[in-house]
Amino acid sequence: MQDVPASVSDYIISLMIETRSLAFLLVNKDGCLFSWGGKLEVYGISNLKKGENVGQQIFFLEGLLPLDDFPLFLPRMKTEYGICADVHIFPSDEGDWVLLLDATLDEMQLSIIQQQVHDLTLNQEKVTRVLNK
Repeated sequence: MQDVPASVSDYIISLMIETRSLAFLLVNKDGCLFSWGGKLEVYGISNLKKGENVGQQIFFLEGLLPLDDFPLFLPRMKTEYGICADVHIFPSDEGDWVLLLDATLDEMQLSIIQQQVHDLTLNQEKVTRVLNK
């Protein structure tokens, strides 16, 4: 990776924290929650208990941890509260990190594109039917 000036990386980090509702969890390799922070409440995550199995506390993590030394990316995943998040899970010496970044805007944009494609397909089918008559 190229050297990124500190000012640029600081800006990117600040932008991500402000606009993407960064939340994070650190999970021990035994699957127990070690620490957490950020804007977890945005994702409906609360009442976490240190030292307890993370899959029992956050259902969508059940069976995903511990990682086998390879990062995992789950784009536009809906939490149990209907919040859309990009979930990044990656291993480190401390344990497995789980990062949540708000993907609501991405989901909305994708939904609009899908609707436009659907509308276009319907219009093409109508034209085909008219031409075939």
